[in-house]
Amino acid sequence: MLTQDQNDLITLSGPGTPLGAFMRQYWQPAALVDEFDGPRPVRPVRLLGEDLVLFRDDAGTYGLLAKHCAHRGADLSFGRAEHGGLRCPFHGWLFDTQGACLEQPAEPEGSRFCQSIRQPAYRCQVAGGIVWAFLGPLLDGAEPPALPAFDCFAAPDAYTFAFKGLMECNWLQALEVGIDPAHASYLHRFEEDETDETYGRQFRGATMGADMPMTRILREHGRPRIEVETTEYGLRIAALRQLNDREMHIRVTNMAFPHAFVIPMSKEMTITQWHVPVDDTHCYWYAIFTSFTDPVDKPRMREQRLRTYALPDYVPLKNRSNEYGFDPHEQAHRTYTGMGEDINVHDQWAVESMGPIQDRTHENLGASDKAIAAYRRLLVRAIRGVAEGRPPLLALPPEAACRIAGPPSIDAIGPVEGWEAHWLEADRARRQAAPWSAVLPDNIHATAA
Repeated sequence: MLTQDQNDLITLSGPGTPLGAFMRQYWQPAALVDEFDGPRPVRPVRLLGEDLVLFRDDAGTYGLLAKHCAHRGADLSFGRAEHGGLRCPFHGWLFDTQGACLEQPAEPEGSRFCQSIRQPAYRCQVAGGIVWAFLGPLLDGAEPPALPAFDCFAAPDAYTFAFKGLMECNWLQALEVGIDPAHASYLHRFEEDETDETYGRQFRGATMGADMPMTRILREHGRPRIEVETTEYGLRIAALRQLNDREMHIRVTNMAFPHAFVIPMSKEMTITQWHVPVDDTHCYWYAIFTSFTDPVDKPRMREQRLRTYALPDYVPLKNRSNEYGFDPHEQAHRTYTGMGEDINVHDQWAVESMGPIQDRTHENLGASDKAIAAYRRLLVRAIRGVAEGRPPLLALPPEAACRIAGPPSIDAIGPVEGWEAHWLEADRARRQAAPWSAVLPDNIHATAA
């Protein structure tokens, strides 16, 4: 268990906090590109405890500004996107994507007052169907770090799909469920052995190299051996379930700094998912689904997910207010939770039920929590390193970031002896067969965490 000060250090991300300073050294997901498909290219954004407004100008460039106008504080999320910028409806002040004030139409003719005004602004870029923002301070002439060459960024647009959802809890407890391999045997347990890979039923599919349903493996082998290794991007986590004298179920996932994980969704697809602090008691998960076989059906994937999330804020329809759809008869006969077959709802209940910020002064970690313990150690070192002026893990310049590929993530049946070589070969074969250039990562070597 942690002390209260230790818990605060790794959970509180607002301006002026050590974690906030650390998180501001990375690109953060700010919105989905899909959110700008409608008639209004302006969205309010709350990110790392800051109130902001994200807009797309008439040249297609994204800008992220402080929400309150530098004139008299009016809300720019109601602004007019026009004439190369965002115009405040109060007095017509116009700001470009860099925060420069271009016009002040109510000021005297010939006034140069606008030249002295800047709206706080942050850099933006688009990758993987997400608009990313960099909120950190930069020295004169410095550039933000580059995004790594992960599969979700390297794959062509046709092979990826991005979505998000709101969670009413601190970002860390939301992230930690994704790097906890043991919980899937319980939280996501189903009593039936269908191999149905429709939306929300991730563990209902068959594993690679066998027709055995994942749900049976998880249900019958609830004590996985967990191996955790430190890598250039964070952690590699292997959950090993021995099926018999010869065969092993191998599930390899990854924790990518600072707040992402990479997991297999099916034999053909992986999920890269970030848990981004809105503030200390809310977060968004942003996921990029990456296909190694066929182009994804984006309209269908989006329509499936919008059945369970309400726009414009991507709020889950099953939530605390309706007990996450809990059904005691279902819990007795079909699912471990009684909350339906959508594993996202299961995860949401688990992390929100801990409270807005989990009180880790009362928790008791076990052997199955070794990935969580390893991540917290890395996180604390990184936070303290930034406070001492050192660059954190994976905050890299372009020439280094382009070498961080993958990371490999796979679900397969392999031999008990030689399972390490087997999953690497399975990943290599999938990449070689991909219709796009799925780079074989050379950063596969790791050390025990």
